[in-house]
Amino acid sequence: MSLDLDLQIACNEQTPSQQQMQHWAEEAIENHREHAELSVRVVDDQEGATLNKQYRGKTGPTNVLSFPAELPEELKLPLLGDLAICAPVVVREAAEQNKLPEAHWAHMVIHGTLHLLGYDHIENCDALEMETLETRIMEQLGYDDPYQCNHSNHETRK
Repeated sequence: MSLDLDLQIACNEQTPSQQQMQHWAEEAIENHREHAELSVRVVDDQEGATLNKQYRGKTGPTNVLSFPAELPEELKLPLLGDLAICAPVVVREAAEQNKLPEAHWAHMVIHGTLHLLGYDHIENCDALEMETLETRIMEQLGYDDPYQCNHSNHETRK
């Protein structure tokens, strides 16, 4: 599996390296695609809130937003889509949930990438499938089950 990852850092928070984010996204994409292109933009609270309001109609920033590439199937391009990850939210949530920041970052990249692949958690059966896959990927990477802690925002077990 090969992944072309475009990483944009638009905040002052410390963030994982491009290599880490690429590795996490590759693990999520494994067995779904042979080749993919993905953009990840790490944003601050202000940009996160603006994007969340514009695209979800919700006030305040959220941890991760996924924007799937909307291309006609006949184009057969490897574009997966874009992720916007709000660094301050990820850092706050990791502290609130007593998680290692790196583990929470990994979860947000994996969670967002799975959304780009078509997974969702609106319906209980879909949530179970997505969360089971997320947990398996996280554990393969050596992290704990991301749903064992207190959850807020995007991470709610149904």
